[in-house]
Amino acid sequence: MKGKIFYWPVIIIFFLGCGEMKKSDEIIYIEMPEKQLTFSTKNHALDNNDNFSPDGKFLCYDTRATVYNENLANCKSIEKVEIATGTETVLWEPPNITGENAAPGVAAASFHPKENKVIFIHGPFLDEVEERGYYDIRNRNGIEIDSEGNGKITKVDLRDVKNASTIHGAHRGGTHRHEYTRNGNRIGFTYDDFILQNYDRTIGYMEKNRKGPKGHSHFFSLILKPAEKEKSKPGEIEKAFGDSWIDSYGTMRAFIGKVRSENGIDYKYDLFVADIPSEVNITTSFSGNQDEYPTPPKGINIRRLTYGMEVTGIVRGSYNGEMIAFAAKDENGINQLFIIGAEGPQKEPIKVTNLENDVEYIRWHSSDHWIIYVSGGNIFASSINPTIFGKTVQFTNDEKKRTQLVVSQDGNTFAYNIKTETRDIETKLVKDAAGNDFMQIFIMNVDWSKIIL
Repeated sequence: MKGKIFYWPVIIIFFLGCGEMKKSDEIIYIEMPEKQLTFSTKNHALDNNDNFSPDGKFLCYDTRATVYNENLANCKSIEKVEIATGTETVLWEPPNITGENAAPGVAAASFHPKENKVIFIHGPFLDEVEERGYYDIRNRNGIEIDSEGNGKITKVDLRDVKNASTIHGAHRGGTHRHEYTRNGNRIGFTYDDFILQNYDRTIGYMEKNRKGPKGHSHFFSLILKPAEKEKSKPGEIEKAFGDSWIDSYGTMRAFIGKVRSENGIDYKYDLFVADIPSEVNITTSFSGNQDEYPTPPKGINIRRLTYGMEVTGIVRGSYNGEMIAFAAKDENGINQLFIIGAEGPQKEPIKVTNLENDVEYIRWHSSDHWIIYVSGGNIFASSINPTIFGKTVQFTNDEKKRTQLVVSQDGNTFAYNIKTETRDIETKLVKDAAGNDFMQIFIMNVDWSKIIL
């Protein structure tokens, strides 16, 4: 069937919560047209974040690797593009330094789910470089900007490495890949500490609090204090990453933990959940000092959901907060799609796919009936409904390498990056800083009524 597109007459009947989930490896090819949205001579990196605006009319992105090198230190701007017209608008392009040592570095943009603002990582402003140094993964913060393009910014989290005891509610390193909860009240992120670098990457969250650092909108806290690198005991987590909110309120955050195996030598990469009840008092967290690593607030509980599955990528919670989708290796070493209950009866992972190529860039449809992803550069969606569980639709079938898949809140529009030949106004073929074709944004409007299983 490779190389051909088959159209099937389709009726979808959903019976949720009834019957046994019986696996099907059937793939149905239903071609959906895609459209190139951006054409300018720069990279348009979606970075698999929450790039759609709340109304679905815009996408935000950064321009990494457009100039000098691929380091985010040399990423110059945060921008948005209007889906209807392809009009690009620069939202933030601060004064900058280019080179091996560069600043500030701005990247990894996400829209707020309800408000017209965008959050992204931001390294030191130029007037801070003498004191803070250049951009680094341990030297960056979160910034919000009004998405109307007026240049109005809000500093989200305070970085403090000057004081013997870190300012309460501040951090001493770098926050990254900021993700709002669906109600917008909490922000999750990954974190790298500058002062005590014998600890690996971990995860944290922020929320507004009147006791927060002056001049910044949010109070910082870790979710997990990892064990020191190379010093963990069996079952302890040395690194946390690949994290995402499960529920809309930010009471559960799923993540991948690098955990010491029972033999005390090897590591496994398994799925965990942090329970962060809404009543947790974030101000009971410890912000650390020159000798002590920060600790989470009282009341957070960590649960391990898988054992030895080699989980990878970014794990994703369903819209109803009941299920987690993730990629993990099968017996052939290929990353397949799995689901597991976030809490409750479904405690064992269920394999959804049996594909020839790795599953990447996992996203849920807002109905929670479908999981959308990339495999072998093509776009797929698999059903998790009990009556048609595992049946899969393939929307593209070519040699293009689609990456960084994102899905609109209504589930009807996909956006993704494809490296594409790009010409300047003089029709000269141009490349990015690494000599690659520029990352352009493509979109696909999906007519779900044509998807019949």
